[in-house]
Amino acid sequence: MSERRQLINLAYRLLGSLADAEDVVQETYARWYAMSPSQRAAIESPAAWLTTVASRVCLDLLGSARARRERYVGEWIPEPVPDQAEWISGRSAGAAADPADRVTLDESINMAFLVVLEVMTPAERVAFILHDVFRYSFAEVAEIVGRTPVACRQLASSARRRLRESQVPLTPTAQRADIVRDFKQAWEAKDIDALVGLLDPGVTMVADGGGLVPAQLRPIEGGAQVASFLIQIADRALDLTILQRTVNGQPGLVGLQDGVTVTVMAFDVTGEKIKHIWVVRNPDKLKPWTAR
Repeated sequence: MSERRQLINLAYRLLGSLADAEDVVQETYARWYAMSPSQRAAIESPAAWLTTVASRVCLDLLGSARARRERYVGEWIPEPVPDQAEWISGRSAGAAADPADRVTLDESINMAFLVVLEVMTPAERVAFILHDVFRYSFAEVAEIVGRTPVACRQLASSARRRLRESQVPLTPTAQRADIVRDFKQAWEAKDIDALVGLLDPGVTMVADGGGLVPAQLRPIEGGAQVASFLIQIADRALDLTILQRTVNGQPGLVGLQDGVTVTVMAFDVTGEKIKHIWVVRNPDKLKPWTAR
């Protein structure tokens, strides 16, 4: 059971959903305890066995995710998680033998990173996360995904290329926090000019209500359009309290009504401008926040 945290960390990054990650880990342990004591005793490395099973369950889920996304109401955004310290867990074994070209664990939970993962094939995503994030060797990855080490190296390389194509220079965390704070203040003041000034002209805002609560079904593009929509929300939701919080390891905002979290907002800041805003309103994806 000491491996549970590691498995949750892995499955969350693979699936972009904490709820699904917890289901995967539960299924993994169900398979473990379904074996006889002698069968379990014969497994040389329980940790490796659990990781292999969890990864394969995730791979199966990712294979069917496209069909599930097509039935989803509106846009699908990865499930946001609170305070990054709760979600960072690494694996140092064998790390020295692996290439240094990999992302760090804290980078691998930010929303922009998770959104890029969504465009990868299931095999790319699993090979990339296992190797570049959790530092498994390609020989180990090959055993997990059922491909050759060479094929897994190519999958990870392809995934890395997708990530590089989407990446922009990172804005320092303190500066991102200042920009998000200024955004919050301009929004609360209903200062449309200040909002436009903080938004990149090509900004995109995506909302996820899952068909359970009101949310824009399609992305809103353009600084003026996004600012205008935000002012409309401020005019309607007079009882909404906005707080600054850490969302997926980055400065973000949380909206509360009657003390209950109803909205979590993640931001992608490029230079001094906000390039992307992800608004999660689906209550099923906010359970880690309402529980706090």
